[in-house]
Amino acid sequence: MQAPALTPAMRGVLQGIARAGHAPMQTLTPQQARQAYAAAAEVLEVPRAALPRVEDFTIAARDGHALPLRLYAPVAAGQGAAPLPALLYLHGGGFTIGAVATHDTLCRELARLAGCAVVSVDYRLAPEHRFPVAHDDAWDALAWLHREGAGHGIDARRIAVGGDSAGGTLAAASALQARDAGLPLALQLLFYPGCGAWQDTGSHRRYAQGPILSRELIAWFFGLYLRDDADREDWRFAPLRVPDAEGVAPAWFGLAECDPLLDEGLAYADLLRAAAVPVGLELWRGVTHEFIKMGRVVPQARQAHAAAAAALRQAFGTAP
Repeated sequence: MQAPALTPAMRGVLQGIARAGHAPMQTLTPQQARQAYAAAAEVLEVPRAALPRVEDFTIAARDGHALPLRLYAPVAAGQGAAPLPALLYLHGGGFTIGAVATHDTLCRELARLAGCAVVSVDYRLAPEHRFPVAHDDAWDALAWLHREGAGHGIDARRIAVGGDSAGGTLAAASALQARDAGLPLALQLLFYPGCGAWQDTGSHRRYAQGPILSRELIAWFFGLYLRDDADREDWRFAPLRVPDAEGVAPAWFGLAECDPLLDEGLAYADLLRAAAVPVGLELWRGVTHEFIKMGRVVPQARQAHAAAAAALRQAFGTAP
């Protein structure tokens, strides 16, 4: 099957990346890769929204680690302020790169457009912290938000979990764990999540050489994150391996057509539908993985921000 054509704007982004001549990320050390990703993370983003409330703080993970969180809110804190619904957001980056800082603009935009709080999590990264530490950090943050969020002006009855790429994996797995723990969620918001145990779908073959996300880069990420191949069969890494998805929170998927992860995102949406889980799905044509962080030049990114915000508003009961 021939790969779909890229949009002119997306093609221009890729040509600019090629002209920059940066070394492939998988040829760097993890520390160098984090620095390179951080340096480029917001170059193509929409302008950073000014919000009346942005707070950094830490919570204790299960092992005592001080887990950094950043809370964004479209209204200032104060006496008499109504509690806000909240999205717990988990950044992408192959479990190896990325941080709260690299997804700051995106989280601000979701808070602004959805009229909700967004709580972004600096979960621990591989290879210093291998599977399942990232998942455990994500779950600890989600459980904390339900348990303690009221103290930060959060309405614990209206909480969603979301993320992009590896963060989408963490969000989907956290939603499954929330179902098992009896913890209600309004929505799982999944931008091109990784869902499969093995990278063997048609879209992985079509986009083995990228752009943006290649087979070699995916293998590098997973080689740093996973302890062994047995981890691949664990639904906390591969939500498609969950034996039963019945009763999990409603899901919204935002997918990119020219992305190795496309087919597993579609497959996970189908698995949820088969379990009678409400699913919304939007597919943006002619764009690649990571497109939601290119809103300065790729119009589909701004469309995706607005669509995700609309899904959150509907789930929270705040739709205009």
